Amino acid sequence: MSPHLSADHPAAQPPGRGSVESLISQARRLRGDVDAVRRDTQGEAADPQGRWQRALYDLALHQLTDLDAHLAQLRDGPAPAPRPGSLLSRVGSAEWNLLTDEADWSGELFQILGRDPASTPLSLDELPSLVLTEDRPKLTTMVTDCLVDGRPIDGEFRVVRPDDTVRTVHMMGEPVLDADGSTASMWAVLRDVSELRRSQRAVSETRDSLRHRPPPADTGPRAAVEPREAASAPWHGLLRFPHQGRPGLDLAAGYLPSSDHAPRHSAWYDACPLTGDETLFAAGDLPGVDTDGAQGAVMLISAMRGLALAGIRPERLPDRLAGLLEATALPPVRSAVYCGYEPRTRALTWAGAGHPVPALLFRAGAGRALTGQGEATLEPGDLLLLHTGATEPAAVAHLLSLAPRLTGSGSARDGVRIATGEPTAYPAPMDDACVLVARVTP
Repeated sequence: MSPHLSADHPAAQPPGRGSVESLISQARRLRGDVDAVRRDTQGEAADPQGRWQRALYDLALHQLTDLDAHLAQLRDGPAPAPRPGSLLSRVGSAEWNLLTDEADWSGELFQILGRDPASTPLSLDELPSLVLTEDRPKLTTMVTDCLVDGRPIDGEFRVVRPDDTVRTVHMMGEPVLDADGSTASMWAVLRDVSELRRSQRAVSETRDSLRHRPPPADTGPRAAVEPREAASAPWHGLLRFPHQGRPGLDLAAGYLPSSDHAPRHSAWYDACPLTGDETLFAAGDLPGVDTDGAQGAVMLISAMRGLALAGIRPERLPDRLAGLLEATALPPVRSAVYCGYEPRTRALTWAGAGHPVPALLFRAGAGRALTGQGEATLEPGDLLLLHTGATEPAAVAHLLSLAPRLTGSGSARDGVRIATGEPTAYPAPMDDACVLVARVTP
């Protein structure tokens, strides 16, 4: 016996070759344990903490159930059809022969992509026709790296099925070499991870809906104030924000309820296509809007999207929006900033309205404010932060002091957490606020 092993804690014996049944038993025991803990966990449906915990338990149970199904498939061979509502059980395979330009798809792959099994499998050149336009460059890069440089494929993209439903597909593959060491074909496994990503978003959204307690009373000019945690915007269910990002940009945003939790929905943010691959992203404030349904923000954002799709540039948006709002019951925009980004040239344009919302640009551990109206060329890794609740000089200075952390963040979502997730040395605004982060990708 090895002297490093303790008699009280013997080494676990790994399952022998082919003992998949043992792994299945372990997975089922773990699922039973998780289910038991979930049933014992108390929490009211209206409690944000309870909703977040239940969402995490549900996600874990889904994943363990699918692990059980995958192990059973290893033991029994391919299943005739995936379990309805499964997170990961829809798995297909394909091989593309580069010498004959022929493709061989499994029946599961036809089902994942919603195609007739009797139809001819698509070649590698034809495959992007199924992929959303903004995800095609990602797929092209993965395939090129695999075929030219011999790199394994491991990435996700979204496909549009014939019934117009969009599914998220995770692809893993590798080149197949011939006797001379040249790439003869490419082999890949594809799985439908749409339900998994949906469950993960549910966990994220319920976590973001948690509220911090109201800030403590101010005991002096330098008294620390607890942050208000970012949540989903009140209009989230009506107007979709592109959480998957836009060409050249990683995007994330959060809504900060008013510090007294009154239904004050005056702050807004949005990101949408401008022209082609260009993106418009903006944030602002409408005064005197107290409706529970946030209709004011919905109307404003819808009008802004319409103008953007009509080709109105950011510098012209303040005047054009003001003209549209004159024909509605909404007040004029009190403060806003509109930014346009062209990914091919990495050109940023911006324009403010009213008392402009701070637009802060962070690069290489430093930050600066973008004032008035202007243009700039961005670099990969640059991070832009729009914050409707940081109009005071002290608040702007605090955000600029976070430059090393913001430029070191790994994603736009991390940037939102950094900007909203710590006590500050300036009073929290009474009104609601919005934070939007755009991170430039390579």
